[in-house]
Amino acid sequence: MYQSKLFTKTRKEAPSGEGSRNAELLIRGGFIHKEMAGVYMFLPLGLRVIEKIKQIVREEMNAIYGQEFITTTLQRKELWEKTGRWSDDVVDVWFKTNLHAGGEVGLAWSHEEPVADMMKNHIDSYKDLPVFVYQFQNKMRNELRAKSGIMRGREFLMKDMYSFTADEKDHEEFYKKSQEAYVRVFKRIGIGEETFMTFAAGGAFTEFSHEFQTVCSAGEDVIYINKEKGIAINEEVMSDKTLKELGVTADEFEKVNSAEVGNIFNFGRKKAEEVGLMFKDEEGKNIPVWMGSYGIGVSRLMGVITEMRNDENGIIWPEPIAPFKVHLISLGKDEEAEKLYQDFSQKGIDVLFDDRDVSAGVKLSDADLIGIPHRIVVSTKSLEAGGVEYKKRNEQKAQIVNQRDLLAQLS
Repeated sequence: MYQSKLFTKTRKEAPSGEGSRNAELLIRGGFIHKEMAGVYMFLPLGLRVIEKIKQIVREEMNAIYGQEFITTTLQRKELWEKTGRWSDDVVDVWFKTNLHAGGEVGLAWSHEEPVADMMKNHIDSYKDLPVFVYQFQNKMRNELRAKSGIMRGREFLMKDMYSFTADEKDHEEFYKKSQEAYVRVFKRIGIGEETFMTFAAGGAFTEFSHEFQTVCSAGEDVIYINKEKGIAINEEVMSDKTLKELGVTADEFEKVNSAEVGNIFNFGRKKAEEVGLMFKDEEGKNIPVWMGSYGIGVSRLMGVITEMRNDENGIIWPEPIAPFKVHLISLGKDEEAEKLYQDFSQKGIDVLFDDRDVSAGVKLSDADLIGIPHRIVVSTKSLEAGGVEYKKRNEQKAQIVNQRDLLAQLS
């Protein structure tokens, strides 16, 4: 992509009133636009990051036989009343509105109820089970606090998956597979070492759940971790009882700030029973389906990674989710840079080509701010030295590399 064609502009200063590092850098780099507190637009660069995160998640969900679909944002009041979760006393983040034709609807904060209700048209017998479905969709939550950029939004993009099985054994088998899939997701996007599966409370979902928490100084949660044993406990359930059940002691843990990037819940048969989702077993007896739900905050992940991977100059994107693999910068040598751009493009390598008529200083500072993993500068000086100037975003020193060798190295 030619940077001269990119409509977004970088900014030297952070917008006033934006206190989070992730939103500051993402707005300055032209990745997002702030519409209001907790509500952001994803601009072309930001959307490229989002789509790469989604694709990694999609591949791992498909690998455990998830089927992608998409549901609606508008939610029927009557359905959620069946399960007791329409009440603001139970779920305090609803956005609700009235239809002109009459009746009240909600803007979805989660989708267990409508997906279970829909499945009544497709699940009748034990032969129809198991079923695993997932979607990428915007969720709406009327958060009281929305001061952490895209790490806590009133509107945000989420991957939510729902499992429907005949019994607890089949559920536990899939539950374990989903845990393993989540570990692969976080490893692939570059935060595997800092992300822990954490024992936690279930909030408005279930009594208990497993969260995936990423150690992050800007995170709003507090967890206790034991890296050697791979155990993590959310502060809200940290107790003598929990420690005893896990066979550990309090002095084995380190207290850290973290950001929740994923969670999984076991609903048992209760949710299906409330909605009326039944199946006939081998003896023809009607039994409620066993349900689970599994979330990953896609846009939140983008914010968490920005908080974790940056320096004083800008963002440092992990290569798997960077908007482009290569940032190609021409300093007065557009013809030579254009040839290299075409060579990279023919190899299927994503390149942002800075062909703008601006100073070298602006181009280089913008490259640091945007944070693409590999930077190539084509200039008279580099060509006279025998090639182009190449530097990784997370390294200080640049080197002169022959164009052909660099093409082979990055292919």
